[in-house]
Amino acid sequence: MRNHSARSDSARGDTAKGLSQRDSLDESTLQAGSALGRQATERHAQGSAVPALTILFHPDLHRIGDRALLPQLQRGRSVALSRREPVFTSNSQGRDSALRDRHLSRNPWHLRPADGDLLLDPGSSSSTLRIQGKAITAPRTFSSAELEDGIALELAGRIVLWLHLHRLAMSAAPPDYGLVGQSHLLVRTRADIERVADLDVSVLIRGETGTGKELVAQAVHRASRRSGPFLAVNLAAIPESLAVAELFGARKGAFTGSNQDQPGYFARAHGGTLFLDEIGESSPELQAQLLRVLESGEIQPLGDPRPRRVDVRVVAATDADLEAKIASGSFRSPLLHRLAGFEIRLPALRDRRDDFGRLFKHFLESELENVGESHRLRAEDATTWLDPPMLIRLVALPWPGNVRQLKNVVRQMVIGSRKAPRLQLGPSVERLLEGTAEPASNPSRPAKAPKAIRRKPSTVTEDELRETLRGNRWDLKPTAEALCISRTSLYALIEKFPNLRASSEVTNDEIRQAFDDCEGDHEAMVEHLEISIRTLRRRLRELGLA
Repeated sequence: MRNHSARSDSARGDTAKGLSQRDSLDESTLQAGSALGRQATERHAQGSAVPALTILFHPDLHRIGDRALLPQLQRGRSVALSRREPVFTSNSQGRDSALRDRHLSRNPWHLRPADGDLLLDPGSSSSTLRIQGKAITAPRTFSSAELEDGIALELAGRIVLWLHLHRLAMSAAPPDYGLVGQSHLLVRTRADIERVADLDVSVLIRGETGTGKELVAQAVHRASRRSGPFLAVNLAAIPESLAVAELFGARKGAFTGSNQDQPGYFARAHGGTLFLDEIGESSPELQAQLLRVLESGEIQPLGDPRPRRVDVRVVAATDADLEAKIASGSFRSPLLHRLAGFEIRLPALRDRRDDFGRLFKHFLESELENVGESHRLRAEDATTWLDPPMLIRLVALPWPGNVRQLKNVVRQMVIGSRKAPRLQLGPSVERLLEGTAEPASNPSRPAKAPKAIRRKPSTVTEDELRETLRGNRWDLKPTAEALCISRTSLYALIEKFPNLRASSEVTNDEIRQAFDDCEGDHEAMVEHLEISIRTLRRRLRELGLA
């Protein structure tokens, strides 16, 4: 990668190649006012959602992740978008700059508020503007819901921006703890790590598969005051018959084949941290033993009549719905309460797409180094090897496997493009983009999805309904589809079961209280109130809390 001085030389060279003196003066003027403007923006945005543009791709790869906050849109003012404005703030480089790409027109596009929505007007700009991959030549309006979800803008086939809402933290930014990204959800995760790291309480990390639960557990350990080791064990990978001995140890002769004393994970992690992954898959016997250790601080190895004290900080993780498991009798409620001395919820990749560019670049650098082609990213103009529209296609994927899946996709692309002149998607990634696991038998005619078979609503149990609602973030349409029942039947079931309620039954006072308790974090409010994100946003707008 180029160093800072090399980048400065490149910037001067770029000016000599095509930027006029007027461009340079305009840039200087913007730079001079950026510090005061940024302070005003931060004061305005503390704890509130602010429209923002985040760079997902730029010919200068150092610019990926830079962000421009646009609070003026909330004040009824327009924002110009061109090579010279707005000014983007860089967390990594410590300097502010406009896009400064000479292939962009000096004539700006304009973003302006329009009756609660957002209007993007291409104006007289001669540069191509694509939205979600489609070129536009006339003004385009985005609803508030679209802005919440995020919109990909491709400028001149060279720069990709993510137009979205960004929420600034209400306190100073914590250390990054090795986690890649600057979305408000990831900043919240870092703040959670900082809050709990030096406390002697157990931690429960929740999140979908591939969201980085073990990375967060390692961060909690590194930021703690513990001098002992960090040990990780996947409970789903240990046979049930061996789990107790593996965790708590065994004396010589305790079972057939036990020829010597065997220290368990707890004894080996003394003074440090033990990470219990897939805690939801633990057996009832193991759960009882874990509860005893957490309550007493003592373990009892198999075959040993005497308990032993251990000093171990337990961090557990799961992607399972533990409350549903408690309801079905497969998980112990007291154990959940002991494990969740403090709970950290990790966001899915689809909920922090403004981090996509940073993550893509991070994995690209790592995988290129593995195959000996790090030079690919040293070009002055990254578009000579990377295709910006490719990133548009990738960022739009649902990413059910989250960051782990993205890392694997980047590896597939890098290996498949070895010695090739440009980065290629490859057949497996193309199939992923087409939404099929295998190629269609007739490529010219996409295969039709099989029609779901309707089931009787009476076969849906309250536990199943609650688990499906939670898995779909309380959104009724995908919940009904997942259960293979109609929306009407779903409403009837919610009304039927005493422990469930319709979103209309959530009072305004509950929403205001949740807004305060969750510091305005919509994702946390969804879980707390058990209503869909769209309903929550509508209610917040009605209450003037949006």
